[in-house]
Amino acid sequence: MMHYYRRYLPQLARETQPKIFITDGGLETELIFQQGVHLPEFAAFVLLKDAVGTALLRRYYEKYVAIAKKYDVGLALESPTWRASSDWGDRLGYSEVALELINSNAIALLADIRQDAEHSPIVISGCIGPRGDGYSFSLVMDAKTAQHYHAPQIATLKASGADMIGAMTITYAEEAIGIARAAQAAGLPLAISFTVETNGCLPSGQSLKDAIEQVDKATNYAPDYYMINCAHPTHFEAVLASGEAWTNRIYGIRANASRKSHAELDEAAVLDAGNPTELGAQYLVLMQQLPNLTVLGGCCGTDYRHIEAICKACLADSQDFAVSASASRFLA
Repeated sequence: MMHYYRRYLPQLARETQPKIFITDGGLETELIFQQGVHLPEFAAFVLLKDAVGTALLRRYYEKYVAIAKKYDVGLALESPTWRASSDWGDRLGYSEVALELINSNAIALLADIRQDAEHSPIVISGCIGPRGDGYSFSLVMDAKTAQHYHAPQIATLKASGADMIGAMTITYAEEAIGIARAAQAAGLPLAISFTVETNGCLPSGQSLKDAIEQVDKATNYAPDYYMINCAHPTHFEAVLASGEAWTNRIYGIRANASRKSHAELDEAAVLDAGNPTELGAQYLVLMQQLPNLTVLGGCCGTDYRHIEAICKACLADSQDFAVSASASRFLA
């Protein structure tokens, strides 16, 4: 498999164009709530088992390729492998060999989409998720155990041609440290994306600042950058407002559409898609707070409408979308 960007991730090159990269939205929530697809254990990778499911995933991703072309921005494609690690595979009846094939097929799908897209840059990120539930502080491991757990999936994603690893919805620092060490040992760039509760702290109770600083200290700054995902901007905007040095490590946001807590979302029977235009304005405010914010995407409840609204807000002329009371009020 051909990888393009392992030596240097273009989303880090803020001195060159494009200065903004988008991602997709909430893959699992769109498939479940909008398309009526059954995803056991919230695992989108099960769709890769046949041609019908693979075609469904292709159509999903191609919507975001079209948005990237329309707005002339970069694109970071996250593979549908958030649940494709051994514990989750065991729950779903996938052997070690079957999981390797799933992870490989996921990267192959994104490579095919990139080849057909006639648009660049498109970075292929091999997505991994927490060993436990992404909404809670559970299945706590030390860093060594976390490295051992995540290393096989990372190795497969590397062999399959991923440009980087994207660790999404990480709930505590020790697992992030293990992931960082595994990616470092594999020689792959890495983005660690923490999730936070409505108070801006990780589900473990640790502050976002302390988690980032702990991982950086333990790994000698192994992650190339950090992200926040699976939380609404109002949940974490206040903790980013300090402008302290640690906030410069945050390059990406994949926010939820809803202001609801993780506990509320877990019990929700219907999708809360929020307001795409409002979310776009909130991202504009975040871009003013975070000098290195480059990667803009969505998580639960978001779809192509939200990503397009983010593009419209963040790429518009400053006189039309100046950070003012009219934009800032969305974060109140």
